[in-house]
Amino acid sequence: MIPYQYLLNSHTNYTITNLANHLENISHDTINRYLKIENFGSQDVWKNVQEEIVTNPEGYLIFDDTVINKEYGNKIELVRRQYSGNEHKVVHGIGIVNCIYFNPQIEQFWLIDYRVYDPDTDKKT
Repeated sequence: MIPYQYLLNSHTNYTITNLANHLENISHDTINRYLKIENFGSQDVWKNVQEEIVTNPEGYLIFDDTVINKEYGNKIELVRRQYSGNEHKVVHGIGIVNCIYFNPQIEQFWLIDYRVYDPDTDKKT
């Protein structure tokens, strides 16, 4: 699945415009329409990656939280004021927690799970 591979391999720019720039004959509008129709959840990430993981006794799980800064996106769902360690201040952003498996022997990682920080809906803090 192209969207998952893109997310797994892109480390700096996660936009659909950037994805479209790396695909022939697919515009960002096509990707946007596709994502509006499909409903992907974290369980879909696991289904896509579970058979690709190379486990190792020295391997470990990494839980990492991040805030995607949406300074000008106050009307976007899930945007809330929260502290960003990257910005060293409170910003308007979307909080995400990622679970990654890392195999140090081959220095490879796999995204296993994620959660969007949404305490108003899921009542989790």
